[in-house]
Amino acid sequence: MTPLREARIDLDALRSNLAILRGKVAPARVMGVVKAQGYGHGAVGVARALADAGVDWLGVADLGEALELRDAGIRTPVLSWLHGPDVDAAAAAEHDIDLGVSTIDQLERAAAVGATVQLKLDTGLSRNGFSPTEAVTAFARAADHERGGRLRVRGIFSHLSNTSPADDTRQTALFAELVEAARDAGLDPELRHLGATQAALTRPDSRLDLVRLGIGLYGIGYGDGADPAAMGLKPVMELAGAVTAVRRVPAGTGMSYGFIERTDRDTTLALVPLGYADGIPRAASGTARVSIHGQTFRQVGRIAMDQFLVDVGDTAVAVGDRAVLWGDPARGVPGAEDWARAAGTIGYEIVTRVGPRVVRTFTG
Repeated sequence: MTPLREARIDLDALRSNLAILRGKVAPARVMGVVKAQGYGHGAVGVARALADAGVDWLGVADLGEALELRDAGIRTPVLSWLHGPDVDAAAAAEHDIDLGVSTIDQLERAAAVGATVQLKLDTGLSRNGFSPTEAVTAFARAADHERGGRLRVRGIFSHLSNTSPADDTRQTALFAELVEAARDAGLDPELRHLGATQAALTRPDSRLDLVRLGIGLYGIGYGDGADPAAMGLKPVMELAGAVTAVRRVPAGTGMSYGFIERTDRDTTLALVPLGYADGIPRAASGTARVSIHGQTFRQVGRIAMDQFLVDVGDTAVAVGDRAVLWGDPARGVPGAEDWARAAGTIGYEIVTRVGPRVVRTFTG
């Protein structure tokens, strides 16, 4: 029986993507980023597959995500880099999780419990991380703690903005200067990492000791004009729902809330039980497309919280048929990026926002 809502996660595609990307960035080590439930794919299932495939590191945003991996028995090195003021550094130390620290307070909390840290630098993105002026103090404090055996500084990292070659070049140069300043302060980090998927593939100077592979692992476009399929990367997620109702309607019939459109002919409407509660973007209403029995149809009317309509014309569609929202376009279905264009967003958001009601089925 077709599940009501299902995201099929192709672990063979994931492993293939890892192998392709690893070959592109060698000899740098590879971190597989599994934050936000593995970009919506299911963190534990994805992380376990990456670990079994020999990924060097796993990356997550917050400590809770890291602890979920440890609770699942995954022992691959993990870095967590986004923390509130009350981060439980003791839990990180206990479970062998590296803390990415961005403030002196976080550094002192880590030193108090003997944690291993990686220092985050703000080289121009204006988010978290030590600014260039703050970094001088941070390096001195970290070196003092390391000499005293209170913590270990394993790495130093930052993130490029991917704005322009000139902007990224400035950030790369600043990062190199700050790494040298850290060494002058007495630190000797094992890992320097700067490049995520886009930079790692387009800027060899960003690869350094480690690259953080995120959206590219999942086969989704990682920047303007990027074509994952041209590199052999495959989408890992196929999202589908079981048709729950089929209704023949006359021309002029209103469809869903607000009647933003009415049928222009006698036609058949199929109801799919996915909506914005499941992460389906309401902004794509009336524009996105869905595949049923290998044919592609337009989604019509407003996307609601739990459901939306598809105009299937005179095609024979029955309750229980599988409607594919997105998957691998090479198989003749829409891609996540097709939905992203329909909603005026990016593929990252489309897959990451898939909600918990959707069953993740791991294949391969």
